[in-house]
Amino acid sequence: MWNIIGGPVRAAGQHKMKSLLRLCLFLLLVASNVRAQHYFEQQSSPRPAQIKEAERRLSELGYWTGPIDGRFDVATRSALIAFQKWENRPQTGELTLEELEAIRKSTSPKARETGYEHVEVDVDRQLLIIVNEQHVVKVLPVSTGSGKQFVDEGQTSVAYTPRGRFIVYEKSRGWEYGPLGALYFANYISGGVAIHGSRNVPTQPETHGCIRVPVFAARELSKLMPLGTIVLVYDNISFVSGKPWAENPKLKQTASIE
Repeated sequence: MWNIIGGPVRAAGQHKMKSLLRLCLFLLLVASNVRAQHYFEQQSSPRPAQIKEAERRLSELGYWTGPIDGRFDVATRSALIAFQKWENRPQTGELTLEELEAIRKSTSPKARETGYEHVEVDVDRQLLIIVNEQHVVKVLPVSTGSGKQFVDEGQTSVAYTPRGRFIVYEKSRGWEYGPLGALYFANYISGGVAIHGSRNVPTQPETHGCIRVPVFAARELSKLMPLGTIVLVYDNISFVSGKPWAENPKLKQTASIE
């Protein structure tokens, strides 16, 4: 009688034991996955040495990085965004190990024209490229006209950044304040349109028509753009060469008078 009753009792106990073991194994597996994920996230966060490597490489490629010091600051993030824009990568502004590997394998941005000193604004890529007589000197992310309507002093206008060939005809120092916002070290190229520093430079076109650059670089950029600097603003369907002005300064002088 005891064996007949005890058999099923022992079987039930063994079943509960197996279920408990399965639960323990499941919990151990979950804990292991959590630790692995945490380790992966830690490994995905760049160390100061990796940030410094990225800064050095971005600087070599021509992106405006600021000091190469292993600190992921505003200038480093700006250079990374410029890199992501040029390479048509997601504009996250985050330096992951995947981005670092892409930076290692990349090549320098190429200006539309070379052989003379000028500045290019690629509206499609939302980038500003400073060019000397040999190669690209610096690359910065910008934000240009949004294409939306806005009202200024009762007049409705479209936020458009003009395309074409221009020169820097007027400059201002420090902060300049107006009804449409603040401009830092503005370099005027057409009417009220200027290349200027701003504390807010979105990754997409968001301005009233001006060309915003990061405020940390605006003062130095203004030094690199003296009066008379040729500025080419273009997109994928419009481009005007600046070489005639570079080869014949009289043409540029005539344009500055107009």
